[in-house]
Amino acid sequence: MARRPTESTRRRRPGDTGAPLAAAADLDAAEASRRAILATVERIPAGRVCTYGEIAWIAGYPGRARLVGRVLGGMLEAGSNTPWHRVINASGQISLPKFSEEHREQKRRLRAEGVMFENDRVSLRRFGWQPAGGESPLID
Repeated sequence: MARRPTESTRRRRPGDTGAPLAAAADLDAAEASRRAILATVERIPAGRVCTYGEIAWIAGYPGRARLVGRVLGGMLEAGSNTPWHRVINASGQISLPKFSEEHREQKRRLRAEGVMFENDRVSLRRFGWQPAGGESPLID
């Protein structure tokens, strides 16, 4: 009985990297979601905040708040101009570890923009952002 060629034994054509097409499609999808999330975050005006869940919903990835967190993770270290600090959790709090330098920096940036904290929370009713013409189902 003849064996089917495996990835390691099949003949490669010129220009063939050997990477499965699914992996390339996954990379394209990941890059598309990253771009959509960053473009949404960049729309948040100074002095306003938005939650991870709302960003995911607006960007077209409802229910993917953690994806937003992964995309925004490390923005401070990367020196990004994206206003990552305007994204907070659904409780109105900063999600970074409370005594970390990143937490202090996010709070400092928000305060500099006029966002006020009460008991370490931001009022989503007062400072929450929604894009023009669209109602987010996530703000109560």
